[in-house]
Amino acid sequence: MASSLCLSPMLSAAQINEADPTTKDNCLNESLRCCKTLNQLKQLHCQITKKGLDQIPSTITMLVNAGAEIGTSESLDYARKAFELFKEDVRGDNALFMLNSLIRGYSSAGHGGEAISLYVRMLVLGFTPNHYTFPFLLSGCTKIAAFCEGIQFHGSVIKMGLEEDVFVQNSLIHFYAECGHMDHARKMFEGMSERNVVSWTSLICGYARGNRPKDAVCLFFEMVEAGIRPSSVTMVCVISACAKLQDLDMGDRVCAYIGEVGLKLNTVMVNALVDMYMKCGKTDAAKRLFDECVDRNLILYNTILSNYARQGLAREALAILDEMLQQGPRPNRVTMLSAISASAQLVDLLFGKMCHGYVIRNGLEGWDSIGNVIIDMYMKCGKPEMAYRIFDLMPNKTAVSWNSLMAGFIRNGDVESAWEVFNQIPEGDVVFWNTMISGLVQKSLFEEAIELFRVMQGEGVKADRVTMMGIASACGYLGAPELAKWVHTYTEKNEIPCDIRLSTALVDMFARCGDRQSAMQVFDKMTERDVFAWTAAIGAMAMEGNGKGATELFYQMLVQGVKPDVVVFVQVLTACSHGGLVEEGLHIFSLMKDHGISPKIEHYGCMVDLLGRAGLLREAFDLIKSMTMEPNDVVWASLLAACRVHRNVEMATYAEEQINELAPQRAGVHVLLSNIYASAGKWNDVARVRLNLREKGVRKLPGSSSIQVNGVIHEFTSGDESHPEITHITLMLQEMSCRFSDAGHIPDLSNVLLDVDEQEKKYLLSRHSEKLAIAFGLIATDRSMTIRVAKNLRMCSDCHSFAKMASTIYGREIIVRDNNRFHFFRQGLCSCHDYW
Repeated sequence: MASSLCLSPMLSAAQINEADPTTKDNCLNESLRCCKTLNQLKQLHCQITKKGLDQIPSTITMLVNAGAEIGTSESLDYARKAFELFKEDVRGDNALFMLNSLIRGYSSAGHGGEAISLYVRMLVLGFTPNHYTFPFLLSGCTKIAAFCEGIQFHGSVIKMGLEEDVFVQNSLIHFYAECGHMDHARKMFEGMSERNVVSWTSLICGYARGNRPKDAVCLFFEMVEAGIRPSSVTMVCVISACAKLQDLDMGDRVCAYIGEVGLKLNTVMVNALVDMYMKCGKTDAAKRLFDECVDRNLILYNTILSNYARQGLAREALAILDEMLQQGPRPNRVTMLSAISASAQLVDLLFGKMCHGYVIRNGLEGWDSIGNVIIDMYMKCGKPEMAYRIFDLMPNKTAVSWNSLMAGFIRNGDVESAWEVFNQIPEGDVVFWNTMISGLVQKSLFEEAIELFRVMQGEGVKADRVTMMGIASACGYLGAPELAKWVHTYTEKNEIPCDIRLSTALVDMFARCGDRQSAMQVFDKMTERDVFAWTAAIGAMAMEGNGKGATELFYQMLVQGVKPDVVVFVQVLTACSHGGLVEEGLHIFSLMKDHGISPKIEHYGCMVDLLGRAGLLREAFDLIKSMTMEPNDVVWASLLAACRVHRNVEMATYAEEQINELAPQRAGVHVLLSNIYASAGKWNDVARVRLNLREKGVRKLPGSSSIQVNGVIHEFTSGDESHPEITHITLMLQEMSCRFSDAGHIPDLSNVLLDVDEQEKKYLLSRHSEKLAIAFGLIATDRSMTIRVAKNLRMCSDCHSFAKMASTIYGREIIVRDNNRFHFFRQGLCSCHDYW
């Protein structure tokens, strides 16, 4: 049996046999170490056996170690058979060394179960494990996530008195960290009397690979203060943590440290730095590092290419691919994933087909991920039939495959085909339901999304946080407060993990439903808040017109070290505009440069609206003229709206001329200018503008309001008398008119922009859509209920005072959501403080 276990020599057996004992061992060891394949090992073993050298214990020890070093399943089994055959002839340290070698080999190859069984075999044979055994064992447990077994080995370490060995301690830190039990790893680290660079690196890498990158960076600087020089592995881990944090300042500090201590940059470190700079948005620095690297390997190419694709820089991604094809390493599966994704972003069907051809020629089509990204590419390029053909040919249709096909149909507006795919899915996994719900929300089919969620519940499919994010978004857009509260309660009762993204979605949902109190309750409970969470909370204040509360939140966010983005500045400037906080708004606008943000057209639009509402029309006009980019129709429309409020006909005419050049079909602008002329009594100009509207075929959007009563949505249009309860509504309006008149209310007839007599104006004013909705709410709902009305246009001043009077005389809370904001009417007062 011994002769059947053989391998090839680098030195001849005769040369080894003629040497003195010490030289003989060295020669054998050198020959065995040079074996790279199992065939070589077998041939050498055969010659050793022929010369009778297999009776020497050290020879067998080296043979077993060589088989373990090769590391293939076959070589490991061969080495194990050799050990079992000669174990009777080998005793003491040699036998323990062989067992440790085998455990190390199996662990390195990812065969943790075999490593554990060898440990048991070691104990059965009566050998005592040493400080080398447990690190190898723990490595095997890490690779197969054998946490329970690892804990038992930790117990054995303590029983055998090896808990103070640094090698063993480091292995335990690594084991706990890789298994995701960072508290155990930290406790192990804190209990060490002596720590080396491996101890620090193991814990830093554990934090970096998990969801605690900030802890990784903090620990790194602790390590530096402790005088421990980091290794290249340490640096890669801490750079990776900076990438996850997307903290460029921290990344620059780490890079500066590399220069200070004179660490030599290797390809792995360059790869980590490129990834970090790309994720932090500093693409120029990443590209410079990439260009300066003389040893660019496939991993580095894939890193920069995938980051370009992920950030939407598709042309830059394809330029990298072109360089690879000309002079770099041969593109692999990872490369093609990014390349096909980039061609999908560009909607470049020709390049997408070229990539597809490369995939086929190089035998990469068998990978599920490749098939999925090709489906996505053809869908985005408007070729659903090609996408379906790829899907149909896939031997292994994964959840991602079905989702890509479904999402593609939805994106192309083919909801019917998406439903067909959804109904064909073999198993009703929650992922598929989430895709369909998210797709319906993206296509503004909010009620359909809610209905599908109810079907999902009926099917017994348990919702997760992604489901609830989609449903929260649907509820927010529907503006259904009762449904919103039910969604929040459902999330809590079913113990759905409420992470930062779901919590933010709930805050935004309540804000859109006009329930600021519930929005802030969710926000206040959040243990971690990013810029998106703060933006949602500031938006809740802005929707209510609470400018002071919004700015306080903004400054609180800055104090807590959260870096603002372009969106949060839009929200807080909108809040300042709605609250009339001119000085505060100007100050916040000036802060943008301090945070490295150049004002975009949306920010200028907010500032024009802020100044215009406050009557500072000349300042608003000067700001438009000073813009670093060309103002769009939205900016000029903001000025035009302010001109209407403050009756500046001359500036309104100029603004309208600018809008006509940018967006001639924009009906609202012409209507607004017509209203400005009507307010000034310039009826000839009114006629001219309205004639111009008719000639262009542009129709004015009629004012409409809706109210939900007992689950049924009732819609009202200004002057419309088609509602089945119109008789009762008319009587209610007459009663309200009498009671309001007795209370001193005088209708503001300036809101009727028609050249008719005063009586006709009063009648037309009384039939505005929100008044019809409020009157219906008073007769159709219980006195304790809040009346909620949604309107498609800005609320006029007369309807605003009408709602204030109704809230006082009838003792009802009335909430009106117009196209700009929420108005909360309570006891004769409005949350906007009459500034809207």
